[in-house]
Amino acid sequence: MQVTRLFDIADLQLAQFPQDTCVASLEEGKLRAYSTQEFISTAEQLALGLMDLGIRPGDKVALASGNRAEWALVDQAVLRIGAIGIPIYPTMSAEDYAYILDHSESKVFFVSNAELLNKARTAQAKVASLGHLFTFDRVDGAAHWKELLGRGAEHAPELERCKAAVKHEDLATIIYTSGTTGKPKGVMLSHGNILSNVESSAARLPVERGARAISFLPLCHIYERMLMYLYQRAGMQVRFQETLEELGARIKEAQPEVFTAVPRLLEKIYDAILTKGEALTGVKRKLFFWSLDLGERYQVHGRSAWYDLQLAIARKLVFSKWREALGGRVKCVASGSAALQPRLARIFNAAGVPLMEGYGLTETSPVVSVNDARNDGLRFGSVGRPIKDVQVRIAEDGEILIKGPNVMMGYYKEPELTREVLTTDSWFHTGDIGELREGFLYITDRKKEMFKTSGGKYVAPQPIENQLKASRFIEQAVVIGENRKFPAALIVPSFNFLKDYCALKNIPYENPQQIIGDKRIIDRIFAEVQKVNAGLGHWEQVKRIELLPSELTIDGGELTPSLKLRRKPILAKYAAQVERIYA
Repeated sequence: MQVTRLFDIADLQLAQFPQDTCVASLEEGKLRAYSTQEFISTAEQLALGLMDLGIRPGDKVALASGNRAEWALVDQAVLRIGAIGIPIYPTMSAEDYAYILDHSESKVFFVSNAELLNKARTAQAKVASLGHLFTFDRVDGAAHWKELLGRGAEHAPELERCKAAVKHEDLATIIYTSGTTGKPKGVMLSHGNILSNVESSAARLPVERGARAISFLPLCHIYERMLMYLYQRAGMQVRFQETLEELGARIKEAQPEVFTAVPRLLEKIYDAILTKGEALTGVKRKLFFWSLDLGERYQVHGRSAWYDLQLAIARKLVFSKWREALGGRVKCVASGSAALQPRLARIFNAAGVPLMEGYGLTETSPVVSVNDARNDGLRFGSVGRPIKDVQVRIAEDGEILIKGPNVMMGYYKEPELTREVLTTDSWFHTGDIGELREGFLYITDRKKEMFKTSGGKYVAPQPIENQLKASRFIEQAVVIGENRKFPAALIVPSFNFLKDYCALKNIPYENPQQIIGDKRIIDRIFAEVQKVNAGLGHWEQVKRIELLPSELTIDGGELTPSLKLRRKPILAKYAAQVERIYA
């Protein structure tokens, strides 16, 4: 059968390779698996229930929840009607909820739990279009999503007509990007936009039918959502994980062949591995750090026979435990959203955990390029070759331009903003700076994040931040210096590592606030900064630092839901520290 709409993917799976477990997640405390047949029949019942509420093609249905089977079911129901899905990050504020719901004119809103229901109710008072709220968890005084099942049977013929009327080029979803500044923008993606990305990205996924995936990055982000469709298209089983709590145990339990992660999470996983290694003694400790050293020197090409022999030993004695911790079957971990430290890519690949960095944006549905361990498709430090049917070009100023069937329809109700990024000949301006080398794309920075010092020199902060975070002393870094005499950095130390370091050096450690004021610690961390400075031009070297007492977080307003730095709020929050730097 021909797949031209997103809901055709599930129908294809049912017709050609039905799964006993299509999707699964915890439901009312127990693991609930839906076969392909159950998934489709439940989604169709839900679609009839929505039609009974008055939802018709073109209407907007919003959804805020962690990853769970109900998310996928609501999404499928909405698509089958020809309605428009409005995914919202659960972590957004009630004010953002109200803005998105009102701007999109959403009529129904599904949320996962009581906490999100409270935010939804606060927002509902400000949104004239919003008539119905439903929860996935059972909450006293709230309508449960299952109340829609069994309603609207009389609409079945109309639902069939609605499905038949949905076209490849029709709008499927509006995804509001949280962005690092300003109000969220609604990115309009068609069925065809996302399907093109599913088909082209599938060629880079080294798995077979019946393979398992675990999904824990937010489905409200197009990256994980597109992959959900891709997993279904490939005939895979998808296990959803709603929170990051006990994630390690859940991954080991699910035994996935593939999953996705963001660099921040991979950094935390690596730090946890290092902490365990530090606790070892004697021969085991030496063997652990010998293996890490091997991993840091890993190359795709040109490895000597002696190196490969040593690596085989390291994989058997040390790295095999890493694979076991990830379920023992992993064939691909895809990393996106932000720059990945090349060192991490080397070490994980050396360990036999294929870690593939890719690049994309919400506006490109999202994948533009991705590395592939097969077919000479991997270059550390790059984001891979462009996928099929996606054209990449570098503008004179270094900006990455994208053209292809994956490029968005535009920003919802924002024609001027759309014209700013989409040229008349359909090239999308990404706002990212990069270069193409031997067909591989390399990202150097965000065009909008580059700043000019008062001396007139441009500085790209992201590569410097990435190098700083490679230090075990540094958890997070924000390079600043716009219109200032020199670049500087706000640094969140790795407090867990500092505790061990202080114990070793007999430095009193009471709490984060106390330790960041200790001159010995400040000097030690600045020594790490100087190592990075040694490889930088004099105009981009970090001359001064301020240590921050707590991690930058989504809840604190310093990170976007996809864990990118929100630079303006960070500068506002830590204005006193910035002024001390430049006093």
